[in-house]
Amino acid sequence: MLFRNGDTSTSHEAMFWERMDGGRVKCRLCAHGCVIPDGGRGICRVRENKGGVLHTLIYGLASSAAIDPIEKKPFFHFKPGTYALSMGTVGCNFRCVHCQNWEISQADPSTFPYLRRYDPADVLKMARGHGLPTVSWTYNEPTVWYEFTLECSKILKKRGIASVYVTNGYIAEDALKEHAPYLDGMNIDVKAFRDEFYRKIVGARLQPVLETVERAHELGIHVELTYLIIPTLNDSDEEIRDFVRWVCDISPEIPVHLSRFHPDYKLTDIPPTPTKRMLRAYEIAKEEGLKYVYLGNFWDPKYESTYCPSCGAMVIERHGYIVRIKGLRGDRCAKCGARLHFVL
Repeated sequence: MLFRNGDTSTSHEAMFWERMDGGRVKCRLCAHGCVIPDGGRGICRVRENKGGVLHTLIYGLASSAAIDPIEKKPFFHFKPGTYALSMGTVGCNFRCVHCQNWEISQADPSTFPYLRRYDPADVLKMARGHGLPTVSWTYNEPTVWYEFTLECSKILKKRGIASVYVTNGYIAEDALKEHAPYLDGMNIDVKAFRDEFYRKIVGARLQPVLETVERAHELGIHVELTYLIIPTLNDSDEEIRDFVRWVCDISPEIPVHLSRFHPDYKLTDIPPTPTKRMLRAYEIAKEEGLKYVYLGNFWDPKYESTYCPSCGAMVIERHGYIVRIKGLRGDRCAKCGARLHFVL
């Protein structure tokens, strides 16, 4: 069912908020902690104060639904070689000037042309009907769709279907902990390793993102990280080395995707990341001891494939989204028997 502009029939009381004086409410879903007056909305544009009660305006409303390789998210160590039902809505709690999905992430649900309504049962039916082992909440920031993704994840979990977030990591602690039993994986963007970048380029702060990564790992959620390398903004050897050392302190087994920048949205005056810079970042990551490092938007099988950290044998060969599992026995290397970091 399609809904046109301004339809509010899916308005749904939000989770994680508290009343304040003067009819205001404080949203506690993400690290912004927006204080919202009656009739106003948070930074995400999709949570509105209606008479002193916070509502989500997008419960069950999807802008996008597709079947994607799980590697496209990117997840390289979560059910490799399989496909996922990918779903997104509108809105975001960031304002990234280089967003590649800005048409939906920066959209207002009351003016977005068309949104399709789904119930959690519909999502389960689609995933099961196509034989998909995973539903990926992606395309825009899934945290702002929290109430719907949580309800769906609970239902999917009971039927043996995984849920994963592709996220900026700005979710608040209580919200993450509530979702954790039903959330199997998170690919978290660490967009830079300097707070100045976060404040200037995305309209947020770095520390809450780092805390989410650490917390998700502690909660037993499978974590992969993506770091988009933008020339002159976050690509210095020093910054990349600081980032990699921080990851290693959490676990050197966390897969890291170093992704190549291409100009988009409001950041079109910076060229794509040079090959030399990508290779240097990869070299730094390996020097510092990360066991699984990949280059994204790079299209070279050497830097997309997975190798056993113990013996160096190729265990998964990748050419873009063509995936060949060739050296695994369960989650162990077929050559040396070392246990590898996979969710199969």
